[in-house]
Amino acid sequence: MGDPRNPKRAHERWNLERLRACEAEVRALAPWVTVSGGWAWHFMAPPHEELKRFHDHKDVDLFVEPARFPELIAVLTARGYHRIWTRFDATSTHFYRYARHDEGGKVLLDVFVRRVPSVDAGGIRVVDPATLLTFYGDIHSTDDCVSVLAARRLLAKGHSPLGRVELVTAR
Repeated sequence: MGDPRNPKRAHERWNLERLRACEAEVRALAPWVTVSGGWAWHFMAPPHEELKRFHDHKDVDLFVEPARFPELIAVLTARGYHRIWTRFDATSTHFYRYARHDEGGKVLLDVFVRRVPSVDAGGIRVVDPATLLTFYGDIHSTDDCVSVLAARRLLAKGHSPLGRVELVTAR
């Protein structure tokens, strides 16, 4: 639910310290959540240089099953997160934003309370790629990043995007 990215900055690298902080949080929260958005593509891709054009790392998009939401809130609170109000709060009963600011930087979590189909990507549960693509234009905004475009092409040919170098290779 983030703002569209700035195309003039597409070839820049993401801040590695902030990425490390976010990835550590994803791994810590992995038992409760399914990862979506740019972080899902990140975990589906092979190791790569973190350029902004590949996928979005402005925030961490997470899905949690409704029955596990209270558990996740307890974990987030224990990890120092606090609720941030957004313009979507008035119209949604299934979206919540949490933030934490510390020496590792700012970590923003967009939490969607909903069951979604998932696959394993190296020990991290991510939204099934075909389902994830349907979220662009609604839940996620960066639909022209390299990973999204490559996944569309791969799935159209009947290939799974999991582990494919195309997710992080500019055409």
